[in-house]
Amino acid sequence: MKLEQVREIANAVLYEGYLLYPYRQSAIKNRTRWTFGGVYPRAYSEANGEIEPWTMRTECLLEGEAEHIEFDITVRFLHLLMRTVVCPDAMKEERVDVGKMPSVWGVASGLADEPLQEGTEREVSVQALALKDVLLAPQRVEFEFPAISSAGCLPNASDVKVMREQQALCGVLVFSAERVATTVYKLSVAIENTTSVTSAVTGRRDAIVFQSFISTHTILQVRQGAFISLIEPPEEQQSLVSGCHNLHTWPVLVGSQGEHNMLLSSPIILYDYPQIAPESPGELFDSGEIDEILSLRILTLSDEEKAQMRQDERTRAILERTEALTPDQFMQMHGTIREMRPISEGEKA
Repeated sequence: MKLEQVREIANAVLYEGYLLYPYRQSAIKNRTRWTFGGVYPRAYSEANGEIEPWTMRTECLLEGEAEHIEFDITVRFLHLLMRTVVCPDAMKEERVDVGKMPSVWGVASGLADEPLQEGTEREVSVQALALKDVLLAPQRVEFEFPAISSAGCLPNASDVKVMREQQALCGVLVFSAERVATTVYKLSVAIENTTSVTSAVTGRRDAIVFQSFISTHTILQVRQGAFISLIEPPEEQQSLVSGCHNLHTWPVLVGSQGEHNMLLSSPIILYDYPQIAPESPGELFDSGEIDEILSLRILTLSDEEKAQMRQDERTRAILERTEALTPDQFMQMHGTIREMRPISEGEKA
């Protein structure tokens, strides 16, 4: 399986819970978001008893000859930003309650008063790591994303400004490996949030999320070697699997059934070889392959609720895609059977 196909699966993890049905900021369940895969600044985590982690660690097993094995590591997460709508010049550029703005500005009434959180995809990749080098000594890779501030206009309302502000992030990836059997090695990948924070935000989760890695997950790809399933390992390797201690993440094999060259380490529990449902028309930010019922519910939203959906680029895409679905596409989502097997003797039907 190509990395691009694995990214489709990884994106389903990345945007899990991004904005849930009914897809508007004013909905109660969308007020507190980003509950999966958070890696918070160390100072904040330690100040609050490490209830919310400052590190995430993947441990997995590789099989092969160490002198030939190379692997790539890609860490992905969302970097949050704050989007604020400001008044036209005639109103002195003050912040406004977007729920009270005239509809001529293209903003729906009823939106939540608070500014909107949006996510930017971030990716840190390290290519062609030689296992023999990592076995000799752990390796560290530092990364940083600078603070960004930008301004734009709302669609169909050039005099209404939209400000986007994003705080800086810093982190470290730490790789280590050890031999655990003749041709089996335990590989460890740790992600640490080293972002500096002030004491003013160490007690405020609503503020600290903007300096955190959100929905963090890791993709690993190996050459001249094979990953061992941690869910269904060969019997002779089960004791080695029990020696892997994953922290806030669950690694599973990805690709076509039977392939062992790629691993997805996810903050959401998955099974080996997860797949995107082929009949799914696109992302809906909800798991469980419930595309049909969600799509039907989207079509029942009021005009005001749909206007709220359009304020976010990704939920606007969901709305436009759903409204364009044909009857045949709806039928493809209905009553799909994934697998059939005979009922064994003594098993209830």
